[in-house]
Amino acid sequence: MDAKDILGLPKTPFSSSQEKKSRPPKEPQRKPDGVSREVYALTGGVGMAPLMPTIEASHLKRRPAAEKEKVAWQWLPFKSSARTDNLQLYHWVSVVNGIQPTGDYQFAKYNKKADVVKYTDEEYEKFLVDPDWSKEETDQLFELCERFDLRFIVIADRFPTARSVEDLKSRYYSASQTLLIHRARSFEDVSGNPLVKDTYDAAHETERKRALSALLSQTKQQERKDAETLADAKRIMESRAASKNVDEAVMPPSSDNAMVPVDGVSPSSSTHPSLAHPNTTANTLIPNSLRTLRVYLRTHALDQMVQAVGASAGLRVIKRVDQTLQELGVNLKPKVPTKAVCIEHIELRNELLTLLNLQKQLQTKEAEVSANRESSFTEAPSTPKRSKRDIDRPFIHDTIGFTGERAGKRDHKRKTTGRFIDAPPSPPQSKRPRKLKGSD
Repeated sequence: MDAKDILGLPKTPFSSSQEKKSRPPKEPQRKPDGVSREVYALTGGVGMAPLMPTIEASHLKRRPAAEKEKVAWQWLPFKSSARTDNLQLYHWVSVVNGIQPTGDYQFAKYNKKADVVKYTDEEYEKFLVDPDWSKEETDQLFELCERFDLRFIVIADRFPTARSVEDLKSRYYSASQTLLIHRARSFEDVSGNPLVKDTYDAAHETERKRALSALLSQTKQQERKDAETLADAKRIMESRAASKNVDEAVMPPSSDNAMVPVDGVSPSSSTHPSLAHPNTTANTLIPNSLRTLRVYLRTHALDQMVQAVGASAGLRVIKRVDQTLQELGVNLKPKVPTKAVCIEHIELRNELLTLLNLQKQLQTKEAEVSANRESSFTEAPSTPKRSKRDIDRPFIHDTIGFTGERAGKRDHKRKTTGRFIDAPPSPPQSKRPRKLKGSD
């Protein structure tokens, strides 16, 4: 008899949820590769010892046992080094285990003072005399600057006379700069000081405030009008840039136009560089590596432009151009390489290249004319003058000799040109009979 029989409960087995879940059998660990069986057996079959000490994951979830601290808030007095009047103040402080905090006030470190320059009566008489400022006003200004840490809005409010903020700043900074310069042994000793390095400009400050006030006082209509004006200006600049890029892509380089080819092309067919836009030569000859840079040395760009001009010419032609420049008394490199001077120098080199190519073409034509004259004198007087076209393209009549065979090469040479086709052909020479072979 058990408890269920006493209570009259049916003897039903527990549900599957209440039964203990059977744990899956642990798989035997496999011996790692590279470890002998004897060494693995010494480990007890649990694997190799870890390289570093490890802790169980359950220990990480436990909260560390913190020491019980008694924290209490108390109303305690404190002193601050930022105050010089020995004023006693109180504040709430958390006291841990009955130990009160000691030391300076924690916010006293944020109390920063401006270093105001002070002067003596002798220094004022020597360096700081100004007809617009009296000594009493200057003393009051420096006193208020030290008291209010250069907060000039407050200083202007506290100043006894009507002075603007710009006047107060100008007087203070100019006087401080003068004192620092005269007290230093050399100017290099104080050149890095902000009061000496950056000079205060009252006129610029006044204009800046006026422009800022005008900007902040604009109405919505004026802001829309300004935005439309800026948009129109941006659109115009983009259209100009696009048209400039198209012109540069369509227009060939002036150096190529200046070169006159020798093979029968007249100089009038090429565009003269002086007829183009004055900036075309400089813009087309500047290398792409320099166009991406916004700032570069013009002398370096000029050297590359000169090389681009003489790229299509030979080394001998470039030497002749330099020799011609020296004969004309022109420097090979301008002494003052401004933009206009560089453009004119490149155009001069293009014109010299054109001149040299024209001279070369003229010499070639003169040589051809003299050769034609000599060939005309060597011909017989009765022989009519033949044109160059007839000499280059002879007309050979396909005739048949008396023997029924076509004329040979000798007969072709004796034929006259197509202009004298009416003349009777000369009879062909008789040929020796060829030997008969056995097959014939």
